[in-house]
Amino acid sequence: MKPRYLHGLLDTSVVVELTDFISSGQLPLESDISSITLAELSVGPLVAKTPQEQSARQSVLQLVEASFDPLPFDETTARVFGRVAAQLRNSGRKTQARAFDALIASVAIQHDLPLFTKNPQDFQDIQDLEVVAINGKF
Repeated sequence: MKPRYLHGLLDTSVVVELTDFISSGQLPLESDISSITLAELSVGPLVAKTPQEQSARQSVLQLVEASFDPLPFDETTARVFGRVAAQLRNSGRKTQARAFDALIASVAIQHDLPLFTKNPQDFQDIQDLEVVAINGKF
């Protein structure tokens, strides 16, 4: 069995199922999120199609807001993002299609944190990023 990471950044794909992952042993001992993940989660309740979906998404947002102090996207991160976006464009991938992923990756790179995600393919071709794929089925 692989040793657990001490610290890492959680991708939005993990955060939306956070309560499932907490007991799975797949998360780092200390977890952070980015302000970009908080922004993504903030959209959820506003675009929900049913009252039940809106309530569920609002609950996730409130849990995350109460549990994390997000790492900011600042001017240093913006410069890292420039490099990430250029790498993606040079690899033939469309930056716009995965903009949130590139922004989150930039925060992980700036803080030298591995990124925990259910969607490792979304982060292909990003140099200097350690991606930790986790399984969403328990």
